[in-house]
Parts: sequence; C-alpha cells; structure tokens
Amino acid sequence: MVLTIGQFGDKNNSMNLQKTKRWGMELLLALSLAVPLLAMPGTMMGATQVEAATIRKISVVGNRRVEVETVLSYLQFVPGDRYDAGRVDDSLKSLFATGLFSDVNIRRKGSKVVVKVVENPIVNKVAFEGNSEIDNKTLASEIQLKPRSVFTRARVRSDTQRVLDVYQRQGLFAANVEPKIIRIAHNRVNLVFEINEGSKTTVKSINFIGNRAFTDPQLRDIVTTSETGLFSFMSSSNIYDPDRLNLDRELLRQYYIKNGYADARVISAVADLAPDGQNFFITFTIDEGELYRFGNIDLETSLASLDPETMRDKITTFPGEIYNASKISKTAEAITLTAAEAGFAFARVRPSVHRDPLARTIDINYVVEQGPRVYIERIDITGNTRTKDYVIRREFKLVEGDAYNKLMVKRAKQRLQGLGFLKKVEVKRSRGSAPDRVVLNVAVVEDNSGELGFSAGYSSTDGPIGDVSITERNLMGKGQFLQLKLKGSLNGKGTINLSFTEPRFLGQNLAAGFDVYHSISDLSSTLGYEKQETGGKLRLTMPLNDETRLSTYYRFARREITAVNFSEITNLASDGIVDGDVDITSAVGYGLVYDKRNHFRKPTRGVYLSASQEFAGIGGDKQYIRSVLEGRAYYPITETITFASRLRGGHISGWGNKTLDSGDGYTNFADCVRGYEAGGFGARSNNGLGSAVGTEAYACANVEVRFPFPFIPDNLGLSGAVFADAGMMFDPVQSAGVLKDDTIRASVGAGVLWDSPMGPLRVDFAYALNDKVTDRTQVFSFGASSKF
Repeated sequence: MVLTIGQFGDKNNSMNLQKTKRWGMELLLALSLAVPLLAMPGTMMGATQVEAATIRKISVVGNRRVEVETVLSYLQFVPGDRYDAGRVDDSLKSLFATGLFSDVNIRRKGSKVVVKVVENPIVNKVAFEGNSEIDNKTLASEIQLKPRSVFTRARVRSDTQRVLDVYQRQGLFAANVEPKIIRIAHNRVNLVFEINEGSKTTVKSINFIGNRAFTDPQLRDIVTTSETGLFSFMSSSNIYDPDRLNLDRELLRQYYIKNGYADARVISAVADLAPDGQNFFITFTIDEGELYRFGNIDLETSLASLDPETMRDKITTFPGEIYNASKISKTAEAITLTAAEAGFAFARVRPSVHRDPLARTIDINYVVEQGPRVYIERIDITGNTRTKDYVIRREFKLVEGDAYNKLMVKRAKQRLQGLGFLKKVEVKRSRGSAPDRVVLNVAVVEDNSGELGFSAGYSSTDGPIGDVSITERNLMGKGQFLQLKLKGSLNGKGTINLSFTEPRFLGQNLAAGFDVYHSISDLSSTLGYEKQETGGKLRLTMPLNDETRLSTYYRFARREITAVNFSEITNLASDGIVDGDVDITSAVGYGLVYDKRNHFRKPTRGVYLSASQEFAGIGGDKQYIRSVLEGRAYYPITETITFASRLRGGHISGWGNKTLDSGDGYTNFADCVRGYEAGGFGARSNNGLGSAVGTEAYACANVEVRFPFPFIPDNLGLSGAVFADAGMMFDPVQSAGVLKDDTIRASVGAGVLWDSPMGPLRVDFAYALNDKVTDRTQVFSFGASSKF
C-alpha cells in the first residue's frame, strides 16, 4: 500500500513536514563538518609514509679493510631513491659476489639505511702436509688461494677439488684432501691442506672390442696409455689419466681412417676401477666398418682466373689406393697454399666425398672456392707451462694477419697432437675486435716428455743382454729430442750413444741433429778379432712427402783392431787385419726411405723401401763407396694372418790408392739366413782355422707367415711364424789366401714371438738346407726380436 501526505490531517501534516526539514538540515551540517575531519588524518598519514620510504642517508658499518666507497659502489640504490626490497636483494647479491664479505645485512631505520658487513679474512699462508708424490710448488700453482688473497669457503672447496684433480691425473685416485683453517690475529687465517696420498691407481689391462683388422697388441702401440708391467716404474704412461684416455680415443679413430676404414668409430672408452681401488681396466669399443679404397679423383674451381691444372700435382690421393683421410686433408692444405701463393688468399678447398658402399670406393672431388674474408687477429696459447710458445706456433702455417682458413687450423691441431708431449689440444675461435677478425684460442695440456727405458733379454751368441735409455722429447720446452742409450752384455761388449735432434732446423721442416758413440765389439767368432770404435755423425733429414724422406750425413769414426790369438803363433784374424791397427773413416752419405706400412712396428699391409750410399775418402784412411738396398712387403692373408717378405743387398768398392780390408766388407749376419751363425758361411781365410773374410757384396731374401696362436688371449702378446730364408756372400775383398764361396744358402724354420715387458723377444728353430762342412750352423736362436 502506498501512503501519501494527503491522507493525513492538515495539522499533523504541517508538523511532520517541519520536523523533517529540520532533521535534514542538521544532517547536512554534520556531514559537511565530518568529511573534512575524516580526510585530514588520511592525508597526514600518506605524507608521512612517502617521507619515510625515501632514503635520506646510507651508513656502512663493520668494514675494516674495504673502503666505504667500495661498498657503496655495489649498492643498487643511492640517497634520494625510494626504498625498494628488490633493489636491496640485488645489492646483497652484488656484495656477496665480490668475495670480500662473509656476511652482509641491509636494514632500514626510518629514512636511513644501514649496511652491516663482516669481512672475509686474509690468507696469511698456504701450506701442504703429507704430500710426497707431488711437490709443494706444483700444488701451489694449481690453487686459487694465495697469501694476501681474500679467504672464502667457496674457494677452499674449489681448491680442495683442484688438488684432488692433480692427484687423479697422477693416478692417485685414492688420495684424500682435508683443508684446515687456523685463525690468527687481525682477521687473518693460515690454510693447511692435509693430504693422504694413498697408493697409485694404475692401468692393469687395455682391451679392445670389435677390432678385426688390427690385433690388440697393434692397437696398444697406437694409444699413449700403457699397461702396468715389470718396468712401468720408469714411466708414467701406465697411470690412468682421463685426458690421456680421450687423446687415445682420437688416436685410434685417426689410425683407422688413415688405413682405409672411413666409417670407423670408437664408440666408447670405459675405465673400470677394480674393487680394491688399485687398478683400472680400460676397454675401447670399436666399430670398424668396411675397408674402402679411393675411387675417382677430380679437382674443380669456381674462381674464374685460377687454372685447376696448375694444382693437380698437389693431389696425393690416387684411384685404387687404400683410403687415407689424412691424405685428403694434406692435399687440401697443399692446394690451399698453392692458391694463396697465386694471389687467392681467401681460397677455400672443400673435399666433396661420395661413397659407393657396394664397390667400397670413395670418390673425391676437390672444390676450390672463395671463402669468407676473415683475418686472424691474434693466436692466444694457454696451458703450456713448460713448452715455449714458438714450439706450438710453428705448427700453424698461419700467423697474425693471415686469412683465416678452417682446414689449415684443423691440420695444425693434428700436427700438435702428433708432437708426443701434448696429451690434449683444443683450438677454439672467438670474435675479434671487428666483424672480419677472429682470435684463435689454443689450449693445451702437457704430458710427461721424459722417459726412462729399460729392456733385457738373452742372446744365444752374446748371453744376457740389455739396454737402458734416458729420453727427453721436449728438451727445455723447445721441442728438441735428446737420448742417452747404453746397450751391452755381460761379456763386457756394448755401445753408448748420445743423440740430439732439432725437429725444426732454421724454422724449416728439417730435422737436424748429431750422434756421438763409443762401441766395443767382439768379432772373434766371425772375423777373428775385436774392435773398439769411437765416432760421431752430423745429420739432416727432410720429408719429401707423407711417405718419403731424404737424409744426408757426415760421419767420422776412429777404429782400433785387437786381433784374437789362441797361441803365440796363430793369428785367427782375417788377412789384411793387423793387431793394434788404428784407422780413421771420414765419410758423407745419404739415405732415401719410402714407408707405406700401416703400422710402424707390427705392419700387416704395405711396403717399405730404402736406399743408402756412403762415400768415404774426405780425409781419413778409408776410400770406398758403399751402397745398400732393402725392400719389404706385407700382405694380409686373413684378418689375423700376415705374409711378410724382405729383400736386402749391399755392395762396397774401393777407389783411389786405398785398399779394402776384411773389416770393411760384409759377413753373414744372423738374420740374413737363419740357421747359420753370424759369419757362419761365405769366404774363409786360408789360415787353417777358417776365419770369415768380408765380401764386396751380399744378398738376402726372407719370407714369413705370421699368425696368432689359437686359444691364447691376444693380451699375452704371443704369436707364431714360419719362414724360409736364402742368401749369399760373394766377391771377397781380398783374393790372396782366401777360399771363395758364393754358393746360395737356404733354410726353413718356425719361431715364437713375444711382446714381453722387457721388449720384443723371439725364439727361432731353423734347419739349414744346404750347409757345407766349413759352415757353422745353429738350430736354436733366442734374443731380441728380429722381426722385419
């Protein structure tokens, strides 16, 4: 129901209307007074909050060494800024990141901000206790904390791990390092690393899985890590090192692709630690793939003014040859250098490879094209604490300012890895000061370059034999080679030899060096006398290509003869030899070697050819020309059986007014025809006792089939061989009083070969087929391996 005013009486309506008006005016008045009063406290409160949020002053407390300005420079706010929790958090992070403080607190007091810091101590001294295998200097160079540096617990933890890493690189995986902190006055600390070295963790065995083309012993020769053996204490290569293991993995891969296995992969290299923590068992898993040969070889260029025919002679890959990835790289490098010399500094060679899996051939097309115009601004080298910078730089055929070429940088890395004293090489590119400039960062990890070698054995002719050698492959960090070697037997005969080689003579790819030696030889069973010889040689060797090298030399020697007399009347020495005779030899010579074997010690495929000549008569007492030829060939009958053959021959002739004596000529050496003693056949002195007489010429032929023994593990290093030999000695150097004998001698036999911890040894059983009454034969021979 809706009521209206008109429904009430007039009197009552008038009174009610007046009351309503009065009440409304009072309400309006009250509201007009209340609203300003309510607004005033809020306005005053907001002004106070704004004023309080503005930073008027910043105070730093707790600092002693660090300047106030240094602390303020790391803050993300300044007086006049509003106080912001995010900026405060960033400031805390910045101050902690300096490493100067162990604790930082930032709090606000009204318009004032107080920064309270607790400074980290200063390191007073760093010491190592319990270390004997690694000296203090080496450990100190590895850690970050040094005297007068700022101490932080994070750096202590990091340095502790660094010390452990050093010990692990030395094969001491059982080492334990405990840092001790000794606080002293003036907020300083002494830091002591207490070390328990434990025993060395060595490599017990190296095994290979998946290898068919090469045996385990052959691959062990390729890797730089070695198994622990009888004389391992003389070398550190049997100590497990992860960096060396990575290098070995790459060396294996390169070895395979160099010998025709283009798809070869080293799937894994696993080092398993024995439960006793003393030994590692290393296993390389290999996927060899198939053997490839080179197919069609071509060369083309997109550079209009560059004639490809002028560069074809730089190609070293030929159709039908076994695939060799290193030859492709070397060919591309040679073409790149040729193009650069022709004025195309930015020429780039891109080998285009096409595989034919059915024919097992790989076609190569060398494409010469314009590369990006980028220059080398700088080459930075790190990690070489001993090796001189120039030793590493000279392996780059690039210098600062040259055009950058990715292929040539890769080849330089491969050359560095082949030096023998760097176990890890990394070459990375970074941007230079301009878009067309790059910086090459070369990081290396050095390996032990010194080596103490020892081998021993027994010879059926000389009795117990042995040799000791001290070798340094990086002499004084200059990349030079130095070796002192002593070889002898219990009968007092032997040789001492000192060799030195500078691999980059005059900064060129020439190896220059010298040899100095002294030897005592007992030839009483062959020529009937003993001799002492002292001499030296200056030599220079240059590579003509990847397989061929030429060497030249000058040799000087002083020889003294002591004839052997079994009675005061009979002299066993050959005619022409005088007891106490002394002569001087001054000669120059050269040698040419062509080596295309797939393995330098245990080849299964390839050829080896050598030729040498020596011309004596540049002063001295001797005048002759000596020539020697040798050829070897290897063919794999199966994956494990190898056919090997060797042909050798030599000739010497006198000139001028000097005559040759028996010692200048050739006598049968023990491995010419096995089954005969050294000097066991050939021309004889007609003195009733048959001393051997040197001849002007000789020829030897050897064939051999080598095979592994069934059911015998490869890691024992045992293998067998059957052989046949033939040879002859003809034209004695003297005719008077000499019984000439130029009949061919032959023998057959079998042998056992052993890669022992003392070096390669061999036992042969041979049967002489056509020996004469005057010959001296031997069925059994044992000694250092004479495997060719």
